[in-house]
Amino acid sequence: MRKLALSDELLLKIEKPARYIGNEVNAVMKDKDAVDIRFCMCFPDVYEIGMSHLGIQIIYDMLNRRDDIWCERVYSPWTDLDAVLRKEQIPLFALESQDPIRDFDFLGITIQYEMCYTNILQVLALSQIPLLAADRSEEDPLVIGGGPCTYNPEPLADFFDLFYIGEAETIYYQLLDLYKECKNQGIGRKEFLKKAACLPGIYVPSLYEVRYHEDGTIASFAPVDASIPAKIQKQIEMNVTDTYYPKAPVVPFIKATQDRVVLEIQRGCIRGCRFCQAGMLYRPTRERDLEMLKEYAKAMLKNTGHEEISLSSLSSSDYSDLKGLVNFLIEEFDGQGINISLPSLRIDAFSLDVMSKVQDVRKSSLTFAPEAGSQRMRDVINKGLTEEVILEGAGQAFEGGWNKVKLYFMLGLPGEQEEDIKDIAHLAEKIAERYYEIPKDKRNGKCQITVSTSFFVPKPFTPFQWVSMNDRDQFLGKAKIVNHEVKEMLNKKSIKYNWHEADVTVLEGLLARGDRKVGKAILRAYELGALYDAWSETFHYEYWTQAFAETGLDLDFYTTRERSPEEILPWDFIDIGVTKQFLLREWERSKRGEVTGNCRAACSGCGAARYKGGVCVESKN
Repeated sequence: MRKLALSDELLLKIEKPARYIGNEVNAVMKDKDAVDIRFCMCFPDVYEIGMSHLGIQIIYDMLNRRDDIWCERVYSPWTDLDAVLRKEQIPLFALESQDPIRDFDFLGITIQYEMCYTNILQVLALSQIPLLAADRSEEDPLVIGGGPCTYNPEPLADFFDLFYIGEAETIYYQLLDLYKECKNQGIGRKEFLKKAACLPGIYVPSLYEVRYHEDGTIASFAPVDASIPAKIQKQIEMNVTDTYYPKAPVVPFIKATQDRVVLEIQRGCIRGCRFCQAGMLYRPTRERDLEMLKEYAKAMLKNTGHEEISLSSLSSSDYSDLKGLVNFLIEEFDGQGINISLPSLRIDAFSLDVMSKVQDVRKSSLTFAPEAGSQRMRDVINKGLTEEVILEGAGQAFEGGWNKVKLYFMLGLPGEQEEDIKDIAHLAEKIAERYYEIPKDKRNGKCQITVSTSFFVPKPFTPFQWVSMNDRDQFLGKAKIVNHEVKEMLNKKSIKYNWHEADVTVLEGLLARGDRKVGKAILRAYELGALYDAWSETFHYEYWTQAFAETGLDLDFYTTRERSPEEILPWDFIDIGVTKQFLLREWERSKRGEVTGNCRAACSGCGAARYKGGVCVESKN
């Protein structure tokens, strides 16, 4: 019988003990003595959020298909258990076996957003693994990072033994086979890492050297050995139909943030929004076959007991057979109480028709993401939405019975003027006015419009990766302009406005575009108490400002400074398929307000056609 790492007495002292006991439906149990490699997969945030992440479910399923590997899971302990583990000197443990993480061969950490960086250090510290890779011995697990934030791994370089740049389905087995071979031959940690660095998509930070100019910019970035590649090539799975995907994902004991079956219908996006990192990283767009999706939808709902299925994609409306898939789901599960969730839809007649069939119109709200209030700014960011299209979509929604609308915008976009900022409120007002054009007897109660603004962060591998970011006071000043405009409106009772924390955004900007020197500030902030920085109730910006002061880090150098196209950027050693020439060309087009068409309309020459598949092939037909 499996023994829990925490006693009943300790479990009773913490909130939601079900986060830590494992043994969930579809969790994989194996004999640890019968496997060659023990791999622990970590999501560095609380259980409910980590259990909602599709990527971990895919890797968990993929690795556990092999008899010689046991993949288990761990999530960041909430602050109450964190305190207990430190006080009682109990090492952090995996959910399945309840064994200490330090006993594993690998600790794999998915890095989905910058504000989890101090949680990564928490997981290492509670696991009793040295925080710095340079301090680890042969007895410590190899710490490997993956996910979108690894496309600039440099702020975390000192804490990881290696990173995997790309989609997990392609190289992970090769990496683990190499480890198994080295282990059987008695080859140690350093030699294994050197061999691993020669695999496609594997980056070993300790084997690369960075030199700096006096002004703090990078002078050179190169491997320390000629046998190691100077460029890391992104790895990508082109056949997303015949690849790994879980038919029986693990079902959490407690309600997760996304408490449903997630069916990924495609990867990538054809739209080319200039602010969107995911749209560049995951090119080219690749669709899953309709028959495969039908099969997996039935299997996953049967094997989990979930009553909702979500169609996952960066832009679900662009899946070429969305109509066929949705109609199948409606017919297949008619009368079974299965809800269908369709995030990332463009609001058009078809989408509204679909949503009216699968949602309770009176309870649900529609989400629009115009991103900018003025047409000029939407052209700058290549959003591809006109005001006419937005108002037409809103009008069709209101006539269909919806009366609640959420609008998402960004503040601090490149080239933004005061009139563009005010137009956020004005566009919301026009949408509200469109509702009241409907005869009173045909309206569904009072119109409710919620306007939310986030603050723009220039991300690596986007056309805006070189631009200056606003500082905290500029962000808040722009939010006040929107707030003032909303309050001035006659129908302001219909419109609510909220905005993101400016301090968090500034920190996100630092971590997104930082270099290796930022790692010292991350470590110091963690030592001062920074943890769960993505959570408002636990975020303390003062820890970070003290860390900046103590480590001599110049925040403006990484945030508000505009980069030159000639400057070596910390992530330039990674090749994502999209060329720097394309990104520069898009940056120049943004300055002129020129729109670039989507990938199905015409090829924009981004470079992703080299992968010989997906929408890049379709666009040539």
